[in-house]
Amino acid sequence: MDKELALNPNRVVAYLGKPAKEFTKADIIRFISENEIRMVNFMYPAGDGRLKTLNFVINNLAYLDAILTCGERVDGSSLFPFIEAGSSDLYVLPRFSTAFLDPFAEIPTLSLLCSYFNKDGEPLESSPENTLHKACKAFNEVTGMEFQAMGELEYYVIAPDDEMFPATDQKGYHESAPYAKFNEFRTQCMAYIAQAGGQIKYGHSEVGNFTIDGMIYEQNEIEFLPVNAKDAADQLMVAKWIIRNLAYQLGYDITFAPKITVGKAGSGLHVHMRIVKDGQNQMLDGGVLSATARKAIAGMMELAPSITAFGNTNPTSYFRLVPHQEAPTNVCWGDRNRSVLVRVPLGWAAKADMCQLANPLEGPSNYDTTQKQTVEMRSPDGSADIYQLIAGLAVACRHGFELENALEIAEKTYVNVNIHKAENADKLNSLAQLPDSCAASADCLERQRAIFEKHNVFSPAMINGIINKLRSYDDKTLRRDIEGNQDEMLKIVRRFFHCG
Repeated sequence: MDKELALNPNRVVAYLGKPAKEFTKADIIRFISENEIRMVNFMYPAGDGRLKTLNFVINNLAYLDAILTCGERVDGSSLFPFIEAGSSDLYVLPRFSTAFLDPFAEIPTLSLLCSYFNKDGEPLESSPENTLHKACKAFNEVTGMEFQAMGELEYYVIAPDDEMFPATDQKGYHESAPYAKFNEFRTQCMAYIAQAGGQIKYGHSEVGNFTIDGMIYEQNEIEFLPVNAKDAADQLMVAKWIIRNLAYQLGYDITFAPKITVGKAGSGLHVHMRIVKDGQNQMLDGGVLSATARKAIAGMMELAPSITAFGNTNPTSYFRLVPHQEAPTNVCWGDRNRSVLVRVPLGWAAKADMCQLANPLEGPSNYDTTQKQTVEMRSPDGSADIYQLIAGLAVACRHGFELENALEIAEKTYVNVNIHKAENADKLNSLAQLPDSCAASADCLERQRAIFEKHNVFSPAMINGIINKLRSYDDKTLRRDIEGNQDEMLKIVRRFFHCG
């Protein structure tokens, strides 16, 4: 057996001795039969951004073959707001490549993510997973390249404060125990996520930490590696499900909410992207950001206001997207600059062999670091519909290749200064702004919807549903109306505490 596969944390991969992408129905049946699996779970994202679950007891081999081959019926009108009750039946069919052992089930259970199909057996146009599939397909057809993504999943852990080794308020970044209280919880989450197929880059404690009414709130982050965008979305969905379930077992509360109190760090869902051709990262050219990367950035600059409709989906999102705080509000990009909307992170482009400098006994490493370069969209938060968000980013990056003046747009929106400093006020005033409410975000999506509907990526029904939901919050002046009223803000925060 391949040693790399044998060490894979996903027990299904390790047992079958093949990558998950190569799983067949026969492989799934063999794993179930030879490992005394007694139940199968179908899991699928719904309109509220959460994974739903359908449980099956394995009665016999014939029944197992039937559910794996034919899937099952579900009530689409209870899962999505855009489906009418009169024609609500949908099919869910498992994708064998997503199989993982449920780490929480007492009865040995294999879980699989599913795709939706309509009554005619066609992929459901408005399903989250199919929308992302269409976005990636259109990107490839227009550019000849593959769109890859990875997420930074930020969340708060909430538990009674033990008052020992108190953390420094809003200084929790990369803190170690005992000042960070939930490192062990995070590492256990990471282990479970990896067992479920998640490709994790690293985890750490984040900036936010504070105590209210005897409860400690500690912010953490788990960041993933870049993979095919569809896999990136699946991994984030499963990760949120795992974090919440393990927290529930241990008596903790968890929130991915964008903002939970005044004056403390909110939680984002930053998304890194890279563009790959023939297995090679196309984001650099001769050690500097490539024209390919700058075209993709230009597309994001053009569509940034409407991307908030997918990535910032409830009123508390706009308590986080406030000028001069930690989240971006201006449409601009820059190198290693955390005051911008799209950041080009440090990308190992230095000529020095840092490994050899740190370890004098080592010879030259000759490691190709060009594959590490990404660009990062910093506006989205934990309220995002993950599939719609990454689909929207794929559309935006594709749009950059369809613009004749993409490189000019990239040049015009580039900043190399902290735009929030007084001496840079002129530059700040020249930049477009992100929406300040769900209502404003809906208006932006309405104006730019044709670009998202192009190539049949977002269905008109889905766009209509998103716009209607955003407008239903009636929050056009909410941020201004409750400014300085912390009690009213916290009331709204509680309403959306478990978003996404």
